[in-house]
Amino acid sequence: MNSQDELAGTEQPFVQHLMELRDRLVRALIALALAAVALGIYPGPAELYDFLAAPLVAHLPKGATLIATSVISPFMVPIKITLMSAFLIALPVILYQLWAFVAPGLYNHEKKLVVPLVVSSTLLFFVGVAFCYFFVFGQVFAFIQSFAPKSITAAPDIEAYLSFVLTMFLAFGLAFEVPIVVVVLARMGIVSIEKFKAFRGYFIVLAFIIAAVVTPPDVVSQLALAIPMCVLYEVGLWAAQMFIRHTKPPEQNAESDAASNVVAPADPAKPADSSHTP
Repeated sequence: MNSQDELAGTEQPFVQHLMELRDRLVRALIALALAAVALGIYPGPAELYDFLAAPLVAHLPKGATLIATSVISPFMVPIKITLMSAFLIALPVILYQLWAFVAPGLYNHEKKLVVPLVVSSTLLFFVGVAFCYFFVFGQVFAFIQSFAPKSITAAPDIEAYLSFVLTMFLAFGLAFEVPIVVVVLARMGIVSIEKFKAFRGYFIVLAFIIAAVVTPPDVVSQLALAIPMCVLYEVGLWAAQMFIRHTKPPEQNAESDAASNVVAPADPAKPADSSHTP
């Protein structure tokens, strides 16, 4: 049975697609709401912000704290952090609903590609955020505070800190998606593995340029972003070769098998075997 017959008879009316999309969106929103309510109960919005601000507070001068320059900031900022945390917690459910919506329209060899990419992209994003919080923040804030004059008392605004944190989380989360981009571009045939290998030197320069633009102007955060991007680029090259090998369409596998089983025609100029004696 060829791949063109896999989806035969699975077509649905457009209205039914819209209804299914609505149901998937509702389930995703319910998961997001449940995660937000759970975080609102425990540990609570204020505690979440304290946890998020811990790397900065640990490097502030003794007795210094963050400040709120807006009247509603002490209320709105913790709520925003709660919603952000709820989205991260509900992200697996949201991605599953997206997968369940598009899966019926995919061939089997495409499903073999999508499922690992969805799972790995989610894990890599979480790893990037965790790496930023547990390692990069501590190094960056220590470096910045070491340059602060003694006559200045650092008291960052909570909204400015939230904006900084979200920017850094997004930068590191997306930077850790480099292997996924390499795999997708190589598997779709847009960029070949050989071109990716030839582009390796340019990517190293590009990684340091991106790190210089999106991170604070300190060497620590720039190296912490650029070096993992270069390492993950190599991981993406290896993973792309594995995916291409194991997610070929059935007809390509059949053609490869047929080509390997073809017997070379006999050379007419070569004499027949006459090893037996007459």
